Amino acid sequence: MNLFQKLLLAPAALGLMAPGAASAADMNLAGVNQYASTEEQVTSISQFSDVQPTDWAYQALSNLVERYGCVAGYPNGTFQGKKAMTRFEAAALLNACLDRVTEVTDQLKKLMKEFEKELAILKGRVDGLEARVGTLEANQFSTTTKLKGSTYWVLGANSFGGNFSGGGQGASATQGGTTFNYDLRLDLDTSFTGKDLLRTRLRAGNFAQSGFNGPGSVGPDLNALEVSFQEASGANSVGIDRLFYQFPLGSGFTFTGGPRVRQDDMLAMWPSAYPADTILDVFTYAGAPGAYSLNLGGGAGLWWQKNGFSISANYVSANANNGQPGAIQTTTGGVTTTTTGGGVLTSAAASSSTIQLGYAGSNWGAAFAYTYSQQGSGGSSLYGGNATPLALLASSSGTGTSNNYGLSAYWSPKTAGYVPSISAGWGYSSYDAANTAATSYTGVSGITAAQNWYVGLQWADAFVKGNSLGMAVGQPTFVTAMNSGTPQDGNYAWEWWYKFQVTDHIAVTPAIFYLSNPQGGAGFAAAQAANLSTTNPLTNFGGLIKTTFKF
Repeated sequence: MNLFQKLLLAPAALGLMAPGAASAADMNLAGVNQYASTEEQVTSISQFSDVQPTDWAYQALSNLVERYGCVAGYPNGTFQGKKAMTRFEAAALLNACLDRVTEVTDQLKKLMKEFEKELAILKGRVDGLEARVGTLEANQFSTTTKLKGSTYWVLGANSFGGNFSGGGQGASATQGGTTFNYDLRLDLDTSFTGKDLLRTRLRAGNFAQSGFNGPGSVGPDLNALEVSFQEASGANSVGIDRLFYQFPLGSGFTFTGGPRVRQDDMLAMWPSAYPADTILDVFTYAGAPGAYSLNLGGGAGLWWQKNGFSISANYVSANANNGQPGAIQTTTGGVTTTTTGGGVLTSAAASSSTIQLGYAGSNWGAAFAYTYSQQGSGGSSLYGGNATPLALLASSSGTGTSNNYGLSAYWSPKTAGYVPSISAGWGYSSYDAANTAATSYTGVSGITAAQNWYVGLQWADAFVKGNSLGMAVGQPTFVTAMNSGTPQDGNYAWEWWYKFQVTDHIAVTPAIFYLSNPQGGAGFAAAQAANLSTTNPLTNFGGLIKTTFKF
């Protein structure tokens, strides 16, 4: 201890020993030295016999003693907190604390000197991060919205065999060319509470004239791909593909609704593990396109989930944006024109009502689904591109309704290996007596039932970690019963693909597929009418390379 410190502490020590003010002449240097020595410095507030936890300054004194170590007591082991402090005592206490601060400051200076280069690098990085954060905050689109995008490029072609159909025009003449098409999707996902979701999807494509466009072509409908999209306003036009809001409602419940919502957006689970990279559209409905119609329009739904079990219920009107509650027919010059009606919960709503019961475990799941669908007025109980022409007509013509059932399940191995994931499904649709679809085909009328099934296999980490191999086989929706005539609508579809995961955001998927009789009963009837052989149906073999970009 230096002389100055002793001089400061001496009066304080003298004040501790004398009841009154002390003079310099009464100083006992030995007592001062004993009071000021480190031996008398307490390290715990418990060493003060006269300080209790109930004292109002207990916490403050505890911090000074145990955290900073700059408070000494009297030689008798007391602090005497209620006794008035002399200026000398205050100076001694302040000096002890300043010594501690000086000691810590010297240590910090030494460390800063030792790590001077590292601190300079860190400072530069922090400054750079602050500048970037400032730039992001100044230019960010929204604090509540994230943009996710994906685009799919398809280069491929079809070849055809067997009979021709479609008024003497061959399928190869309308769909035989090699095409290069795209599908672009931009999702704006907004959350206001962290638990809700407002989704806005913008979508564009140019598949309408491609060899993989599906419905509306002279050739097969079943060669439509899952990405075969084009906005109604034309190729390369951007449209709103989704617009809905989803939020939790009580314990285990979730509500979803909006003016542009699809049936599967309102299901608690999807009962299929196939595929990792979709090819033919027909294999994307869990084996039951009637039950999982993917009806798109205005609607709402509610699901409940607990311990893997779930119940989902939803309603969608494809014509919800149309204020005309019923279809109107007008005749001009002998030509009758029907104007599509609309509204919600009307006979022209083109609606679907779905109930699904499901269970999803750690590596398997199963579900039963029922969907009640309206026919006509622009509505269909089947999503285009997953049925034969007869079955597609049956699901969209007339003014009747249909009952659609689906049973689907999947299982995935817990580790990747030789055993693939297995997904399977079966669907059945029945049409009421009001449906008289397909009367334009010779000997065909009053379709009353249709069904379909599929099995999909998928190998994860096939040959190379991150890559996938897949295969699916099944019968797309085909007519099984009608009021008169024989459907002759049976057909098969296969697909094989291998997905190269080039990077986390880029994948390249070569694929091939085969359709045994994509025209089904319609091709059979057309061949009869044209006096062509009915034993050699139209076949379709296709190949493509799909490149996927996700950002």
